[in-house]
Amino acid sequence: MTVGASNYARQQNDLYQTEPWATRALIKHFPVAGKTVWEAAAGNHLMADVLRDAGADVVTSDVETYDRRHDAIMDFLEPRFSYRLPKHNSIITNPPYGRGNRIAVKFCNLALERCDGLVAMLLTAKFDFGKTRLHLTRDNPRFAAKIALVDRIQWFPGDSTGTEDHAWYVWRGAGDATSPPVMLYAGKEDA
Repeated sequence: MTVGASNYARQQNDLYQTEPWATRALIKHFPVAGKTVWEAAAGNHLMADVLRDAGADVVTSDVETYDRRHDAIMDFLEPRFSYRLPKHNSIITNPPYGRGNRIAVKFCNLALERCDGLVAMLLTAKFDFGKTRLHLTRDNPRFAAKIALVDRIQWFPGDSTGTEDHAWYVWRGAGDATSPPVMLYAGKEDA
């Protein structure tokens, strides 16, 4: 099956809601019970709800409010915040990607800088193919896993499925023992 272009008209700060099964696919391999997770692109909290149900304390933020209030309205990409950085030991989110994944790269860099613990980003499946991103994957001792989602995420209500493949990219804590990264697979039925 080929990846086709979507006919969806993009808008600034558009809401891409992560189906709960996709977050469950992550926490099946990387449990979050007892962790304090910063969900920095929280949208309507679909991901945050799954993380809470799995035993995490979740702090939410986003650039704007959609249907649910966040702990903070802030742009994760800003170097300084009017809001103090939330106390957390993990960052798990579905960041905005931007053209050529440039915004996603910034999100990953800042998440690794701001969090010494678990970092997990839901990104396009080809995110690790770019040579300008090798510092995040191949050359990064914290890089732990890629979890390829074998089902496509449906971002918007309706009958159509997504038009792109996605994967979780996971980095271990800064002080955790290093081992080679692993490649995992997960789908709706696995979560």
